[in-house]
Amino acid sequence: MDVPEISTDKKRGAMDPFRRAVLRGLAVLLPPLLTIVIFLWVGNTVANYLLEPMEGAARRLLLGHFQGEILELDQVGADMVRDGAEANIHRPYQKAADGQLLPSEIYDFVRQETTGPMPSTASDIVKVYVERRFLRRHIVIPIFLCVFLMVLYLLGKFLAAGVGRFFWMQFERVIHQLPLVRNVYSSVKQVTDFMFSEREIEYTRVVAVEYPRKGIWSIAMVTGESMLDIRCAANEPVLSVLVPTSPMPFTGFTVTVKKSETVDLNITIDQAFQFIVSCGVVVPGQQIAQALAERDRAIGGVPSLGSPASD
Repeated sequence: MDVPEISTDKKRGAMDPFRRAVLRGLAVLLPPLLTIVIFLWVGNTVANYLLEPMEGAARRLLLGHFQGEILELDQVGADMVRDGAEANIHRPYQKAADGQLLPSEIYDFVRQETTGPMPSTASDIVKVYVERRFLRRHIVIPIFLCVFLMVLYLLGKFLAAGVGRFFWMQFERVIHQLPLVRNVYSSVKQVTDFMFSEREIEYTRVVAVEYPRKGIWSIAMVTGESMLDIRCAANEPVLSVLVPTSPMPFTGFTVTVKKSETVDLNITIDQAFQFIVSCGVVVPGQQIAQALAERDRAIGGVPSLGSPASD
């Protein structure tokens, strides 16, 4: 006796609305969420590898300076030491709990900033003074940004000069000789050059070319009219095009094709890059609308534009 197969079409069909809703919600949520994650990652990276080392260096310098103002009790006379809350400008030192002396300005500032008991040693009082007087974030971050921009400016001016360019070329030559580092460095450099460099290549329009062989179409950016010798060899106008690679359109292939073998696409440069980065998933809206209209006409038996109407 044959056992009838249990059909799961109904169960699968019942879950389709839920699945589509979840995917739709995920598509809406992911772009802002990933944007926030990327900015947080960049901020944490800058804070961990630039801001905190800068704060540490400033902390060591300030502590070295103010630690020198900690005195022993026998180094000053008794008439120079305050007692408790006595505010006498002729007694500029205050005794800490460990018996060492501090300038009254430092001691009073820490006492005003501290809600609980005072630190037990003069060194701890100086650390709190440095942290709360000089290393607050609303003070450190503007100074850090100014220093960082100044370093970038000076580095850019140095590399623009002949000597700086020579040293940088020597540095990159060493990098390109390291087996593993050169691969990572080259990839990162291509991305940064594309994002921050002043690109001299101006894309004029987007075309489709049969590349890398006939029957396979690739999106390309027209960059110029190529070389005169190639034009003479082809006996017709030719174009220089850049064929970007997916999903990172920062690299590609520069090829020369006959102008008659290119197809102009009704999309913008930004739409072309979106199509390439998404590996063909993100199709420009007008292209989708036109394809859907053609499909609807084919299904409904409505003749497409340009075709003769049936009698």
